[in-house]
Amino acid sequence: MNALLAALAVFLLLNLAAGLLRVWRGPTPADRMSAALLFGSTTVAVLLVLAELAALPALRDAALVFVMLAAILSVAFVGLPRGRGTDEEDVP
Repeated sequence: MNALLAALAVFLLLNLAAGLLRVWRGPTPADRMSAALLFGSTTVAVLLVLAELAALPALRDAALVFVMLAAILSVAFVGLPRGRGTDEEDVP
């Protein structure tokens, strides 16, 4: 069971690396935000797997903090006002 959990943690970390490529390449702010939300949810999954693997309940608490931060981040992104005359195509 421990080998399966360790393999799952490695797989999730590889997903984070793939998401980093999306943050770097863009092309739109919405793509970058989607990747950042992927980071949040994948980080929570990694922390939960590691909490079970290492029998550290404190990692579950850290996962809850990341869930709250990801929720706040998504609400803040949606609530950000757009500047006058800016479109998604204009933003680099």
